[in-house]
Amino acid sequence: MKKINNILVAGISLILVFSACKKQDDNDNNGNNQPIGLQGIWQSSKSNVAPLLVALFQVDSIWVEFRSNNTYEVRQWNQDGAQLPTLSGTYTQAKSNVNNIWTIRLEQTQPSALISEGIFEITGNTMKYEVVQTQPDIQAVPPTPQGGFGSTNGGALGQANVQTYVRIQ
Repeated sequence: MKKINNILVAGISLILVFSACKKQDDNDNNGNNQPIGLQGIWQSSKSNVAPLLVALFQVDSIWVEFRSNNTYEVRQWNQDGAQLPTLSGTYTQAKSNVNNIWTIRLEQTQPSALISEGIFEITGNTMKYEVVQTQPDIQAVPPTPQGGFGSTNGGALGQANVQTYVRIQ
């Protein structure tokens, strides 16, 4: 009976240890829930908008939500204050082995189907973000963690495709 009790106690202890480890992984050192990767609501406006978006589409501000179920929604406004079509779809992200840079793949379903790929890095409540459409093929080469920010098309665009977002939630 004593042996069974010891095994039972040991089993319960292991369950508690694994539960505590899982809980700690989801929390920061203060026990606060922290978003994983880019999950959350982000905003970019004025000089934080990638110069390429300003030049091609007259984008003035962007609001984006990356949800924990791996869906996203992007709302954009042009310089006249008119809202552009809402973009939505699914995304996957992965931590790279280069500094704090992550990779991202966006599979847009609305308003049209396309795939974009790129990188992002979060420091505090600020995110650097650079993506490019890869399908349908427009002859664009996505940035890489090894190339860093500004590596779209092998660096040909410089910082013109780099966006800065601020977390708002």
